[in-house]
Amino acid sequence: MRAITYDRHGEAGQVLRLSEQPAPAPPAAGQVRVRVLYRPIHPGDLAGVQGFPGGPRQRFATPRVPGLEGMGLVETVGEGVRDLRPGQRVAFFPVPEAWSELLTAPADLVVPVPEDVSDETASLMLVNSVTLLTLLRAVEDARHGQAGPVVQTAAGSSVGKLVSAAALEHGIPLVNLVRSAIGAQTLRERFPGLSAVSTADADWRTQVRDATGGRGARVVLDAVGGSLAGELIELLDDGGTLITYGQLGSGDLPLESHTLTLRSLTVRGVSIGRWMTRTPEERSEDVAFAVRLAATAPELFEVAARYDLADFAKAVDHVRRPGKSGTVLLTSPAS
Repeated sequence: MRAITYDRHGEAGQVLRLSEQPAPAPPAAGQVRVRVLYRPIHPGDLAGVQGFPGGPRQRFATPRVPGLEGMGLVETVGEGVRDLRPGQRVAFFPVPEAWSELLTAPADLVVPVPEDVSDETASLMLVNSVTLLTLLRAVEDARHGQAGPVVQTAAGSSVGKLVSAAALEHGIPLVNLVRSAIGAQTLRERFPGLSAVSTADADWRTQVRDATGGRGARVVLDAVGGSLAGELIELLDDGGTLITYGQLGSGDLPLESHTLTLRSLTVRGVSIGRWMTRTPEERSEDVAFAVRLAATAPELFEVAARYDLADFAKAVDHVRRPGKSGTVLLTSPAS
């Protein structure tokens, strides 16, 4: 089978390789083997290949395969698996080695895809929806039951658009930040009633303060990190919270202890990587939400482009293309 592998941390375009790998062993009890058809390229996938900031750059004796999410067809099921059958369309997360054509997964991490959900939407519905729920819970905790505006960076991203849709549904006063004037205008048209500001404007900080009523934001959701985070902290109202969940930007997060202390500010990190610490019942509820959202609002799971596994280098370049809208998918045939 084909798979994309890497044997050391580094820039994805330099260390990733397309190679032939042995097919996985037949599924054991409680497992299924899936032929993967679509898998998204998430920022976290590329970060894992590159090596996370502050962590060691390693070489691996056995090549690794990126990816944790995707969609495919069940090929075989192990003993004791009752709710899945060969030929069934399924989505999965978090299952390692999604960037291969075949994988073996625990049955409880594999989700049947409803007939009215497309293959492409199914391949995206779990990670982004679970990320949305994680962020909404963090915002609710940070607001302590008090009303107040929320600012989010990377608002044009796939997760950012889900947050915007949820803000409109739940009446959260949200201010969206993007990097360009065109991006801001696109968001205003797509989500009427929500403010959108371009950080390319010289007065973007003033625009944000005006949009938050002059007092600042109660919560900032930040997927960019780096040096921008220091400016975002200045836009918080006293007692506010900066929630960081990504590292799309560059530079270090500048924190002045006296600023945090005198203004009673909180900096909190959240990660979808901790989703598995939730109870099975809680995860089941989250998955049900993801499936409903994919069925009722597929437009929120936008696809930017599709590339065969062999064209992974072009796909990675597309992920980093300025102004990209939607998620890039890696594809492989059904047989």
